[in-house]
Amino acid sequence: MSAKRIIPCLDVKDGRVVKGIKFKSLRDAGDPAELALRYEDEGADEIVFLDITASSDGRELTREVVRRTAEGLFVPLTVGGGLRTLDDILRTLDSGADRVSLNTSAVSSPDFIRDAVDMFGSQCIVLAIDAKKKAGSWVVYTHGGRVETEVDLLDWVATGERMGAGEILLTSMDTDGTKQGYDLTQIRAVTERIRIPVIASGGCGTMEHIYEALRGGADAALAASIFHYQEIRIQDLKRYLDSKGIEVRLKG
Repeated sequence: MSAKRIIPCLDVKDGRVVKGIKFKSLRDAGDPAELALRYEDEGADEIVFLDITASSDGRELTREVVRRTAEGLFVPLTVGGGLRTLDDILRTLDSGADRVSLNTSAVSSPDFIRDAVDMFGSQCIVLAIDAKKKAGSWVVYTHGGRVETEVDLLDWVATGERMGAGEILLTSMDTDGTKQGYDLTQIRAVTERIRIPVIASGGCGTMEHIYEALRGGADAALAASIFHYQEIRIQDLKRYLDSKGIEVRLKG
């Protein structure tokens, strides 16, 4: 069994890390480069960097901020936001990203996932999904959670797997920023539908929430505010998970 991963998320707007509740009421949380280095020092397994307004603003990812964040960073960096073409992906990787996440562009053209996988490899392509409850299931949203689609979550994860995506980054819009816990029902439904790894995102407030998500089928847990505002330190979290029988990579 592979070790479970702990992944801090940097939601970036105008070059600064921000955090909100259910994708709204954003407040400043710091400089992405400084936070990334701090998290690596604390024992993070990866870092996710999302330019959360690139798609909704119809602009390119802020690659200079990506480049600055990647400098001196040794853990893998996954970057997403506004990636519409294979050239966008190439330039993002050239800016220092190890992997990219696709969301809006993939929903608009599912074949884009396959094209990206063919060129860069499945290990490089993460399918990011923002989903909200609707009529007993979940519907996919795009453009940073601003646009509702008619795409069903469970159908979409199956499509993503079939197209070759290496991993799913699954964010529950209903629980995001609430600190009331991940949507365990959603995580279970997705992990039972597909075989590729799933990163749980949205709603973490305690160490127990992360334990529940990892025990419930997620391969990794992503969180933001609990790390940004130093409510939980990553090494303390990993020691807790280790004591509960969850295999993690302990630093030193």
